[in-house]
Amino acid sequence: MPVRQSVFFFLIIILFTATLSASDNMPYPNDVMNVLDSAGTNRTELEKVLEHYASATDTLMYQAACYLIGNMEGHCYATYALRDSLENEYEIDVTKYPDFETLLADLDSLESRYGELDFHRKDLLYDIDSISADFLINYIDYAFMAWRERAWAKKLSYEQFREYILPYRGSNEPLEDWRPYFWDKYDALESIMSDPSDPIEAASLINDDIKSWFKFDRRYYMHPTDQGLTEMLENNMGRCEDMTNLTIYAMRANGLAVTSDYTPFWANAGNNHAWNAIVVPDGKVIPFMGAESNPGEYNLRYKLAKVYRKMYSMQKENLVFQDRKQEKMAGWLAGKSYIDVTADYIDVGNVSVTLEAEIPDSIDIAYICVYNDGDWRAIDWGRIQSGAVLFQDMGTDVAYLPAFYINEEIEPCGSPFILHDDMRMEKLTADTTQMISLSLTGTTQIKQDSSTDGVNKINLTAGKEYELFYWDSGWQSHGKKAAGDQPLQFDNVPGNALYWLVADDSDREERIFTYSNGRQVWW
Repeated sequence: MPVRQSVFFFLIIILFTATLSASDNMPYPNDVMNVLDSAGTNRTELEKVLEHYASATDTLMYQAACYLIGNMEGHCYATYALRDSLENEYEIDVTKYPDFETLLADLDSLESRYGELDFHRKDLLYDIDSISADFLINYIDYAFMAWRERAWAKKLSYEQFREYILPYRGSNEPLEDWRPYFWDKYDALESIMSDPSDPIEAASLINDDIKSWFKFDRRYYMHPTDQGLTEMLENNMGRCEDMTNLTIYAMRANGLAVTSDYTPFWANAGNNHAWNAIVVPDGKVIPFMGAESNPGEYNLRYKLAKVYRKMYSMQKENLVFQDRKQEKMAGWLAGKSYIDVTADYIDVGNVSVTLEAEIPDSIDIAYICVYNDGDWRAIDWGRIQSGAVLFQDMGTDVAYLPAFYINEEIEPCGSPFILHDDMRMEKLTADTTQMISLSLTGTTQIKQDSSTDGVNKINLTAGKEYELFYWDSGWQSHGKKAAGDQPLQFDNVPGNALYWLVADDSDREERIFTYSNGRQVWW
């Protein structure tokens, strides 16, 4: 072959190789590439979305596609099954029961025959494996239309839009394209507003409509999944998760920066709670309850130790991403997509806790817990340094307990303490050298009140037996007594302790308390 021809073919081979290399290494961000590599056969659908917006002149839409795909890991539709200890499944259709009490009675009947039943995760349908290009493209187009065309949305920054309008799901509900439905439903909203640029007025009008047809119903505590839009439109009722999700759909579809905030555990009551919040252009956060109460009209019922916000994006500061000795983490704190927003709601402070227990070599993380539904529940974490842990942005006027997480159980590693409003720590260490007498009139703050003469009413069931516990490296029993028409009197009780009065055969939702000036002080 002549030299010139050889050089020509050599240059063609180099050009072809360079072109092939460029096509194999698209300039996608690393997080997007990681998701594409994990998507298996669905990779083609995700690449269609990226190619669609990469060829467009609107670079923000391409950035939005990268954001949704780059943070898609872990997002899924989750189903749960009611199972016994032998993994046998039991179906409960909540819509077949007239009320929550009837449902509970049926559940109690099942447990009497088959033992304790509980919901366990059944199937996970990951978005990475199942989401379609058509869904995402239509979804992104509608999101930008809402941001750019609704009068109240135009002042939101791209970052606010990306975090609080763009995401396509609220929790682990089935994927549905809810944007067109709510865009059309509220298309004429501006025409009835006194100030079309006011996001609070827009949110309130939309919420007023939702309140007219969707209601909270306790039966849905036993529903095995978070509902999607189709199911909610059919049932017109649900639990808090459904209410917040439905509100997110309706408002994000119309360019309102609405999210879901939550406390994993109330600090002075049982259970947890989720609600909505709207972020206005200046960054202010205004809480409300979708399908129940509008922005500016909503008050949280119990005390907060921590408030977190559901996010779509992975938050690299979260515990799951940190170097640590322990693989297992306490409960929900293993999540990848939440942020701490406690300071948006209450006065907070940082508290340094010196650990009293020996620190195992395998542990470098400790937790801080609140008392909820008869157990200490981890609500935040901190890294152990020189035998102490700094917990940041903690709610005050709350009883806490420091703990390790060992063998997937909470293990106390210090005394409980009260973090007062002035950030003073009051350690509660049972003092057996100073025994006291307790005159007790109730088991919870909620039920206890006073008569007109200032004397505490007795909120105990006559004839029922109650057991008094005090905390000393764990709950220690101080005996039982049956209630009558006078306060329960317990003598020779260690002073300066945390106490707990529990009724016989109760659900253990009684609240903890200290004792001061002859009265129970509830926590």
